[in-house]
Amino acid sequence: MNDADVIVIGGGAAGLMTAGTAALMGSRVLVVEKNERPARKVLITGKGRCNVTNNCTADEFLQHIPKNPRFLYSALSQFSPEDTMAFFKDRGVPLKTERGNRVFPCSDKAADIADALVRYAKESGAHILTGTVRSLVLKDGEVAGATLADGRELYASAVVIATGGLSYPKTGSTGDGYRLAAQAGHGIVPPGASLVPIETQEPWCRDLMGLSLRNVTLSAYKQGQDAPVYKELGEMLFTHFGVSGPLVLSASAHIRELGKRSYTLSIDLKPGLSPEQLDARLLRDFAKYQNRDFINSLGDLLPRKLIPVIVSLSGIPYEQKVHQITRPMREKLVSLIKGLPLTVKGFRPVEEAIVTTGGVKVSEVNPKTMESKLTKGLYFAGEVLDVDGYTGGFNLQIAFSTGYAAGMHIGQ
Repeated sequence: MNDADVIVIGGGAAGLMTAGTAALMGSRVLVVEKNERPARKVLITGKGRCNVTNNCTADEFLQHIPKNPRFLYSALSQFSPEDTMAFFKDRGVPLKTERGNRVFPCSDKAADIADALVRYAKESGAHILTGTVRSLVLKDGEVAGATLADGRELYASAVVIATGGLSYPKTGSTGDGYRLAAQAGHGIVPPGASLVPIETQEPWCRDLMGLSLRNVTLSAYKQGQDAPVYKELGEMLFTHFGVSGPLVLSASAHIRELGKRSYTLSIDLKPGLSPEQLDARLLRDFAKYQNRDFINSLGDLLPRKLIPVIVSLSGIPYEQKVHQITRPMREKLVSLIKGLPLTVKGFRPVEEAIVTTGGVKVSEVNPKTMESKLTKGLYFAGEVLDVDGYTGGFNLQIAFSTGYAAGMHIGQ
């Protein structure tokens, strides 16, 4: 199939939704995908479980989109989280809703979501070609097709760029879409990392490498502000460079213009206890271990690996006998456990991010149809656009909603 009505560049979540929808409407659709296996990035989302959407209303959804949320309003009204859940249930993939309204397949297998998307595209009549698009074919300000890396030209009256961003390049997201969009005259907001592990200045994070914390509260603060820009209860992980895990990835999306602004993190290791309750707990433990050295008195309260760090930061000598610890010492210890501080040094490389922030300027794209305002017949869907969400299924829903909007308009 060398020509079609529609060429979709990219066989990920957005591309397959676009392709299946347009084909179902009667268009001849050709998907050009780099990988032998489409939807490779879907396979690794949610640690292989695939957080497919968030079970919330459109208005609630938009509150979780930090950049250009209004651009998504029309696409979400056409294909909402409820529509996404119905879509997969109708295709034999039962779903479940977990904490934070996160929606997963009941099987906990991302492959079930990926396979359903591929089936949707193929059963609707779309064809999938393994290959790489080198450039767009443009004539008189309109798109006319695409040229492959091997020199073949494919012709179509509509082309959809759904190539993803820069995160996880091994899945095929290597920024091709930005280059193709720029060829058509589109402005590109410089891409960067979002939902990404954070590097910290504190050297002791390396000593805690591999330590996972559960049921802690992580807060992120912008320099000069008392109120946190992010605060949530959950899980996180110490690494050789700093911190990672679900809480950290979510926090990273709220840390904007890093470099121009400074940020700190604070970990409440015992969010279920008030400072007064924690002090009472310490007093009970100290009474139990009153003749021990301080370093050996915290085993009932904190993970073993964390104790030397807390003791060092507290300023209380390791060998201080517990019965000799003063109230001011104890107050400092309580403050430390309720707010273990970290200084943000930077993000890990964009290749390690879950999603990319930045991309094609949405002011140059019709929000109802996803068609370029500059080049007739050119469309965009998914992460290639300058819009991204927090963790919790929001980014895949963006892919589905924008892909559906593009496919419906093309097919009409």
